Amino acid sequence: MDYKKLGFGLGLFSVGLGLLEVAAPGRLARWLGVDSKTAKTTIALFGARELLAGGMLLRGPAVSTNVWNRVIGDGIDIAALAMAFARSNRRPAVGGALGFVGAATLLDSFAARGLDRETARTFPRSERVAT
Repeated sequence: MDYKKLGFGLGLFSVGLGLLEVAAPGRLARWLGVDSKTAKTTIALFGARELLAGGMLLRGPAVSTNVWNRVIGDGIDIAALAMAFARSNRRPAVGGALGFVGAATLLDSFAARGLDRETARTFPRSERVAT
């Protein structure tokens, strides 16, 4: 598996998603059934976070901490969507978004762990000492 290419692809995906969230937070909020000023602001801020994460991945696709940043962002997204699920009048849409973010989290975790194994930058390899 070429984890560096996967990291680069995740960077492109982050930039695309971030652009969508920054450009159309109102449409996304309506689609999720949480059409409030707070929801729109939150979506736009999450888009800015995605743009930053994507830029970092495009700059350093083989750096596992850049992918771990996406995993952390995914956790934040899941928490926000779980809160939106309780308030939404379009729960199937929020459920679909939760499934999508869950799948992205699995892919991000897979890439981050693979990069960790290859580079040992985030979690150094432990060398066993022979006795």
